[in-house]
Amino acid sequence: MPPPPATRVTSRQNPIVARFRDAARRHADAPGPVLVEGATLLQEARSAGWTIDVAAFTEQALAHADVARLFDDLGESVSRVIVPDRILDAMSPARAPSGVVALAQPHGWSLTQVLTPEPALVVVAVDLQDPGNVGAIVRAAEAAGATGVIASGATADPFGWKALRGAMGSAFRLPLARVPDTGRAVRACRDRGLRILATALDGAPVDTVALDTACAVLVGAEGSGLPAAILDGADARISIPMQAPVESLNVAVATGIILYEARRQRRNVK
Repeated sequence: MPPPPATRVTSRQNPIVARFRDAARRHADAPGPVLVEGATLLQEARSAGWTIDVAAFTEQALAHADVARLFDDLGESVSRVIVPDRILDAMSPARAPSGVVALAQPHGWSLTQVLTPEPALVVVAVDLQDPGNVGAIVRAAEAAGATGVIASGATADPFGWKALRGAMGSAFRLPLARVPDTGRAVRACRDRGLRILATALDGAPVDTVALDTACAVLVGAEGSGLPAAILDGADARISIPMQAPVESLNVAVATGIILYEARRQRRNVK
């Protein structure tokens, strides 16, 4: 059965345009759809089982065969909109819009689901303000075989459009929970039997710390790191040895290194 006809939108005052703008400004803890920018991410969201509410395309984007197939394959339940470039520019927050943008309902992972797989390897991102770093951490977590990510405290919305773009599809698949109260997130990890490992400059070298059992790796805000109370309550502090004069790494890079050390240690764990 052919898909229903698409709607053409030519005015910035159209309510559909307002919906996209609202989603782009979505608060981390607010309900409602998230904005997905680009044909590749839209396809990733569909493949992961996310519900797509509406998708907008420019004529120029639809000239590409793969985008045209995506347009046709979205199904009857998805509202499809064709817009001029100037309207899509108003709908997409990206500096250089791709020609495809959609609104999707995020998968609702509970904290229990994030912590359930055994042996759990969970990243707890604490007060990370850069959505690009949040997305890169989610991507590294999936690539390294982590079982989930918790975004806690003032951490940027992991389902914001910039974080989704940084995660390159991983946020659609990896169990991911938003827990504003960092203390609650840490207690939940302890209740599930996870060791609490906090990243710190004075920590033990990561390759000397056991990462092959259930554990939660806590990473802190860019610049300031983890709060003292979190560091003091951790089961262990871990660090990444570095060649002088380098003293620190980008938080997403550091998280990736730690997770791949965990992957190395877990390789032979049954």
